[in-house]
Amino acid sequence: MTRNDPTAAIHMQIMWNRLIAVVEEQAQTLIHTAFSTAVREAGDLSAGVFDPAGRMIAQAVTGTPGHVNSMALSVGHFLRKYPAETMKPGDVYLTNDPWLSTGHLYDFTVVTPAFKKGRLVALFASTAHVVDIGGIGFGADGRSVFEEGLCIPIMPLAEAGTLNKHLFSIVESNVREPTQVKGDLHSLAACNETGCRRLVEMMDEFALETLAEIAQFVIGNSREAMMLEIGKLPKGTWHHAMTVDGFEEPIEIRAALTISDDGIHVDYDGTSAHSGYGINVPFCYTDAYTAFGVRCIVGPAILNNAGSLAPVTVSAPEGSILHAPRPSAVTARHAVGQMLPDVMFGCLHRAMGGGTPAEGAASLWGMPLFGGPGIAPGTQHRKDISRFTVMGIMAGGTGARPRQDGMSATAFPSRVRCIPIEITETISPVVVWRKELRADSGGAGRQRGGLGQTIEIGLTEDAPFIMSAGTMDRVLFPARGRDGGKPGAAGSFGLSSGSLFKGKQKHTVPAGERLLLELPGGGGYGDPQQREPSRVADDVRLGLVSPDVARQDYGVALDATGAVDETATEVLRGNG
Repeated sequence: MTRNDPTAAIHMQIMWNRLIAVVEEQAQTLIHTAFSTAVREAGDLSAGVFDPAGRMIAQAVTGTPGHVNSMALSVGHFLRKYPAETMKPGDVYLTNDPWLSTGHLYDFTVVTPAFKKGRLVALFASTAHVVDIGGIGFGADGRSVFEEGLCIPIMPLAEAGTLNKHLFSIVESNVREPTQVKGDLHSLAACNETGCRRLVEMMDEFALETLAEIAQFVIGNSREAMMLEIGKLPKGTWHHAMTVDGFEEPIEIRAALTISDDGIHVDYDGTSAHSGYGINVPFCYTDAYTAFGVRCIVGPAILNNAGSLAPVTVSAPEGSILHAPRPSAVTARHAVGQMLPDVMFGCLHRAMGGGTPAEGAASLWGMPLFGGPGIAPGTQHRKDISRFTVMGIMAGGTGARPRQDGMSATAFPSRVRCIPIEITETISPVVVWRKELRADSGGAGRQRGGLGQTIEIGLTEDAPFIMSAGTMDRVLFPARGRDGGKPGAAGSFGLSSGSLFKGKQKHTVPAGERLLLELPGGGGYGDPQQREPSRVADDVRLGLVSPDVARQDYGVALDATGAVDETATEVLRGNG
């Protein structure tokens, strides 16, 4: 009907846009009511609407690919546990099971059925990262998921409008920040309730009794559009590999991307086996970031839903680090999982004969800080210091693009925002003494890689504190450049007095000392000596590149005023 009737197609498109507005209001409700700074300040969340069969129709613009695309799979698990016909108005369900939701215990997924005139018309789902889930605390040093905290199977958060008080009692007894965590569970339920209410209002406005027709329009058109984009690509299989820091030893990620008439399939055969520590990736998270990486290049303008996701399929050997079996430790799964879009860019660069960005810092440096009596060594009997648990979220630089420099201090692929230091300083004794772009950290190239950051952290109290380096990668293996571009700078972390910390473990910062972080930069794109000398001079003037690196890597000499010395530059570039 809609194909041959332009008016009907326009009407469908209007309703589609309205659905996106509904789920965006759902996400904004979560942000405005959340207790966790990772949600309300950084946007570490997702929200979406699904048809009764569990197919994602629309997602909020706000949110992370790891949450959104994992959530797209997790709703099916909820329906297998609680079939649609058993659901009642006022029911709300949740889980933080890493293999059934978004890959680690710190993310809760909540699903709420939406009813109109007593009939189930949709499901709203949302996820949020909570500040604590008990266990050994956020980090990669767990040896199994049992050590990492409280795991809640899929169960009711509320039944017929009555909250599950037993669930809240269990949460309260197992986490370090019960008020914040319980508050976030209420926020998740509230945002879904907002979605349900707005959806019914929309259906009344458009005289809809079900979403069946609009769901078919959205999913069908999105899948068709995605297949058209895939059809423009050459057929065949292309390979790419990446080595990342790992925990006990470096991790090798190997991918084979096959483009066929049926779609795109990615196989991770040959990837390293799962780790004995918490950097393992449940398959749902592997699937999520693989699909996102492909879709950044292939059909990026096509909206994300079940239709546009369907043509991209993924496989990984069970037991590999990208298909970690239960009960593997998984808290820092993004240290490896967030590298996958760059691996996809490597495959597609070969398939398309160029055109994809260089590698970036990728993994967020999500850094929990802990302190207070009995938490840091030697503080058991201190009554003059504060107990605190805060999450710092910091980003390095992204890889340079074929026609543009990389973005500095930008979280790709996660898309989360860095938590403002003022927020952290307000709720804890943490003080950030320095936070600035890290000069020379972006890889040299015709297009320069994005810069990392230099951050110096201490306490306002005379006490030690603990930091977790579980997600800090690109310390041993920096982001590689593309097509002649140089690698970005590797990351490092330790004490401002000079001692460096190793690995993805927890470390104690002694009283009176400061923690110094040097975040990694993104790789460059193209030959650095093809960068216009005036752009190099601008980088030096802005403090992004030092005069020595301008001369050594870019072949650009500057005079005493900072202007390009054209004669010396010609000589350096071999043209004089």
